[in-house]
Amino acid sequence: MAKKEGMSRSTLRKILIFESPPGYGGRSIPKPQQRSLSLSPSIPHVDIVRQRWMEWLYDLERGALPSNSLQSALYGLGRYRRKKVLAVMARRSGFTINAIVDHLGLSKTTVRRCSALFDTGGLDALLGRKKLPRKADDDAFRAALFSLLHEPPSLSGFIRTTWRMADLKKTLVARGFSASDDVIREAIRNTGFRWRSAKVVLTSTDPEYRQKLQRVQDVLSHLGDNERFFSIDEYGPFAVKAKPGRILAGPGESPSVPQWQKSKGWLIATAALELSHNRVTHFYSRAKNTTEMIRMAEILLNEYRTAKTLYLSWDAASWHMSKQLLAFVDKNNARADGMPRIELAPLPASAQFLNVIESVFSGMARAIIHNSDYSSVEAASEAIDRYFEERNRYYAENPKPAGNKIWGKERTEATFDPANNCKDPAYR
Repeated sequence: MAKKEGMSRSTLRKILIFESPPGYGGRSIPKPQQRSLSLSPSIPHVDIVRQRWMEWLYDLERGALPSNSLQSALYGLGRYRRKKVLAVMARRSGFTINAIVDHLGLSKTTVRRCSALFDTGGLDALLGRKKLPRKADDDAFRAALFSLLHEPPSLSGFIRTTWRMADLKKTLVARGFSASDDVIREAIRNTGFRWRSAKVVLTSTDPEYRQKLQRVQDVLSHLGDNERFFSIDEYGPFAVKAKPGRILAGPGESPSVPQWQKSKGWLIATAALELSHNRVTHFYSRAKNTTEMIRMAEILLNEYRTAKTLYLSWDAASWHMSKQLLAFVDKNNARADGMPRIELAPLPASAQFLNVIESVFSGMARAIIHNSDYSSVEAASEAIDRYFEERNRYYAENPKPAGNKIWGKERTEATFDPANNCKDPAYR
């Protein structure tokens, strides 16, 4: 064509490029693209995996999959343990670890560990939960605890007939077993043992109750440093024989003592509690009468000879306010040898629950009288002597007025309070 038109090839090429339609000429004409053979758009791989996962779960729920131990274990499991089983089942059904992670929310490490556990130990290894050992279930601890409970506390140096929690803990620590109160209670409770007790409420019948109560409260509220207030009463008489009391009893057991027993003797303990220093003074009597009250007053006068005034408070028993006793008080107060004065602060009638010494008696009875079987009167009196000796030593080393510390298992705080119920009828 270039020769026919009388022009060069280069000129003809330029003319054709300039005048040709768009898309033609030279190298600017793009090559035709090959059309896809598929008539529908491609489906992403993620959607395919999700669809397969949903179909697999649907077959699993309607029981279309072959039954096995893993499938049977699914029901009744918690959320996390169910996921562990599903992870193993999905792995065995051909799902990748990434797919299992995406659908179950587990880590790759957890999925691998679940598969390894099932391969090595089966379903028990997969679902086995590492149980932390409990102190209350430890056989050595339980053996030490119950062997101790079977022994009387006196063998461990405690002047008691039944165990207290503090004494149990102290003795267990000495034997190499430390445990909290809750652990000891749990160990005892797991065997079916428990404590039983009863409560009563007392009421005064004295028509001058408020006036007499106010008199005692006025004395205590104005008590001077060189004045002493004593709560006085007698414990007993009580027979020395097998005594009932609170005791650990197994399921279905009903501990009992013979109703008819031959007494080994009897005794009366007359005691006075000094409220300022929480100190007990006591002796043994053969009767409850004015003579014993005068004897107590004389002992207190000698023991507290440096005090200015001694206030004696007791219940409304006849020998506590006899003419002989009043005459002794008047004679003492008329002396000019520097001995303390004696003032009486009697309690209302039928108001043993206000007598603070009753709380101490209750604690003593629970510690060394209940559940006891002393061989003689001397053995019983020795136990009482030791109890009061240890109590006085404690308050000598830890000075506190009565009421700030309950000694043993005293029924209430050893302090004068109108709301107190100091007397425990179970101690008689």
